[in-house]
Amino acid sequence: MSKAELVLHDKTIRPDGSIIEVKIWIVSETFDRPHGYKYSLAYIREGKRVVGYDNSEGKGDHRHYENKEEPYKFKGIDKLFEDFYGDVRRLEKDES
Repeated sequence: MSKAELVLHDKTIRPDGSIIEVKIWIVSETFDRPHGYKYSLAYIREGKRVVGYDNSEGKGDHRHYENKEEPYKFKGIDKLFEDFYGDVRRLEKDES
């Protein structure tokens, strides 16, 4: 496969104005993406990403949570969604 194939793009603007945007592509397996996926999941509040999971070129799989960035162990798409939405729920709960 030489070209990335977008298989999911969902953007939700919530009543409070926050945004959840999810993009998943199938790509050729590379050193940075040995699982064959490129992804970007972001939770944006007041114009700032407060939770994000992605594997941008050269960085590999990683997670952004508030002001921290750390490596992320990719274990499949289902686990990726579980981890991302778990972080979103945790942040929302901490602030309510």
